[in-house]
Amino acid sequence: MESVEEVDEEGLLLRGQAQVWQLMFGFADSMALKAAVELRLADIIHSYGGPLTLSQIASGIDSSNPDIPYLARLMRMLVRKGIFTAHPPSDGGDQTVYGSTHISKWLLHDSVPSLAPMVLQNTDAWQLAPWQYISHSIKQGGTPFKKAYGCDDMWEFTSHNPNIDKLFNNAMACTNKIVVTAFLSQCRDSGFFDNIRSLVDVGGGTGGAVAEIVRTYPHIKGINFDLPHVVATAPVYDGVSHVGGNMFEAIPNSDAVFMKWVLHDWGDEDCVKILKNCRKAIPEKGGKLVLVEIVVEEDGDKTFGDMDLVYDLLMFVHLTGKERTEQEWKKLLEEGGFPRYKIINIPAFPSIIEAYPL
Repeated sequence: MESVEEVDEEGLLLRGQAQVWQLMFGFADSMALKAAVELRLADIIHSYGGPLTLSQIASGIDSSNPDIPYLARLMRMLVRKGIFTAHPPSDGGDQTVYGSTHISKWLLHDSVPSLAPMVLQNTDAWQLAPWQYISHSIKQGGTPFKKAYGCDDMWEFTSHNPNIDKLFNNAMACTNKIVVTAFLSQCRDSGFFDNIRSLVDVGGGTGGAVAEIVRTYPHIKGINFDLPHVVATAPVYDGVSHVGGNMFEAIPNSDAVFMKWVLHDWGDEDCVKILKNCRKAIPEKGGKLVLVEIVVEEDGDKTFGDMDLVYDLLMFVHLTGKERTEQEWKKLLEEGGFPRYKIINIPAFPSIIEAYPL
């Protein structure tokens, strides 16, 4: 007869085996999600205004002859993951109907906010290839991205690939909307922008974030600052000027510098260079730096789980940066000329770090 300890050990081993299987095929979840976004399944169900049968969903797919049995298998997986619901029809028919959920609403293409562009970028083949080289980089040094593509980093790669650059900028624009909306809702009635007459968004992409800030606070003169090939594709926004340049050389003068998910792209030495240029760009008295960044917590985020460490690996794989703890942020800010700071939690993935030169 087996002892209790032997039974417990067998149970633990079985659970361990199950977890390895789940981790091994974790990519299947991502690919199922990608297919859902590419097929616009959430949009099809949402546009109807209620649950649909497989045949009805298939009729909305951009195809003259969609494979309904394949679609059924994809929907079965998406239902199990909680992305859609599946129920018998209310009229007593024999076809299952599929409905929207709080998850599928984030996959709508023509809705704001949406994570659909972010899904398409992060599941694209160009993004996934460098992940194959993590162990090579640990053994030999060098970034996985360079091993995959032969160029120094993602920025060099996207600058020579317009379609991929567009995919990336669309993804950044959708996260801008989510994060800036959460940021502005947190700042409402706090006087956060009262003494700011000008604000430069460093690494602002096509300008969506600073445009939203200026739209909410029209007294602010907005400057969208990014690489010349990026701002060349930026649309016109009221109250926003687009400036091309290099943040390692100089940053346009303003009352405040705003940076969203910029410093996590770079190593500590480069971050200090950028911060020192930020310090030069703002007045000593009344100037402020506003960072939108992840602050790594020892036990993970209560809402977003292990995404802080997932992003840390992403920075290692594609760039030379990393995600940082509060103590690491404190050290960087001090070296960059910002001895005072505070962290503001917002209803989004990253946090706000507000820093001052005095």
